[in-house]
Amino acid sequence: MMWQKTWIVAFTAWSLVNLAQAENWPAWRGAKGDGISQETNLPEVFSHERNVTWKTPLPGPGNSTPIVWEEHVFLTCATENGKVRSLFCLDRNTGRIRWRYSAAYPDQESAHSDNPYCSGSPTTDGTLVYASFDSAGVVACDFSGKVIWRRDLGKLKHVFGPSSTPVLYKNLLIVHRGPGEPTHIVALDKRTGATVWDTPEKGIDDKLYGSWSTPVIYQVNGRDEFALSMPGELKGYDPQTGKELWKCAGLGPSNYPDTAVAGDVLIGVSGFQKSMMAIRMGGRGVLDESARLWHVEKTQQRIGSGVAKAGYLYLSNAPGIAECVEVATGKTVWKERLGGNLWGSVLCAGERLYVANTEGKIFVMAASPQFELLATNDLGEHIKAAIAPSDGQLFVRTYENLYCVGRRR
Repeated sequence: MMWQKTWIVAFTAWSLVNLAQAENWPAWRGAKGDGISQETNLPEVFSHERNVTWKTPLPGPGNSTPIVWEEHVFLTCATENGKVRSLFCLDRNTGRIRWRYSAAYPDQESAHSDNPYCSGSPTTDGTLVYASFDSAGVVACDFSGKVIWRRDLGKLKHVFGPSSTPVLYKNLLIVHRGPGEPTHIVALDKRTGATVWDTPEKGIDDKLYGSWSTPVIYQVNGRDEFALSMPGELKGYDPQTGKELWKCAGLGPSNYPDTAVAGDVLIGVSGFQKSMMAIRMGGRGVLDESARLWHVEKTQQRIGSGVAKAGYLYLSNAPGIAECVEVATGKTVWKERLGGNLWGSVLCAGERLYVANTEGKIFVMAASPQFELLATNDLGEHIKAAIAPSDGQLFVRTYENLYCVGRRR
């Protein structure tokens, strides 16, 4: 009987390891909002035909990222020039569309050709799935497509258009609504949609001013906070109340990437070739320059969010250049040209980095202070969305299709 007990123990251990690796991807940057996956055996080599499990044509272009929960894949997409904004649920195994919820918005809303409507990704807690359609409101559906609640939070206005991805925190759904007029951060009861708190921020309808960042939750001294890279400054808030806890000047006026969390360090990254800076967590009030761990005055244009791992920050620069920065000093360790227009946000899975350019190439690099390009995979379709991993597969949204790459474990 001893061999049976040994086999059972070994099988149980193997099952637990594989369950830990077979993760859901419930938000556009993963469960922790940091772009890091625990998966270690994701596809490295593929194309628009090779290693593709399925691909599903999409009714319109978009920048939002798919999310995955067990047998469900969720995605937002706009049609009719933004007058119809939809949340799709697809079958994870076949790519078949299970259901579609659509919100009509007949009014005009400003946007940019590089930022189509429905740029915000959906979010799920495994029971409900949430989507923000900007001026067309916020919706919560169950996994059968039934609308549980819907809120109209008012019209947003910015020349480049908004991009709002909800963030779940305990019983709250936190939405950064901006970047123009108005701009505010609102927390809704995730079960009912009722407003719990609403924090106003300065908003200007100008192409050189605004923040498209998503709140990032982190823990410091036993407390939960969230950070946002806002125009001109990095800011921290209490997620329970929306109260501003601290702020530190030093960012540019336009910020696209999310704040990076690297241990006890927060890194704010600007767009339009402006600054990047790091501060230690735990500050309070108005922080001066002495609170900065480091500050880089001028950088390359950055749209996508970076990822921090083992003391290094990996960034994608819009001119087609990937970069590795030392978290402790802000110094560039390596900077290498990948090619094209590098708008994608970086995904880290195990010891690999994945990032896409707008021309449809997905680059796989080593997550290492020594640059190594492992693979270049060409889908040949326009990409601005981040890449979503789950259970051995990659989900890639292009302007034409949603791809499922690789075999499920």
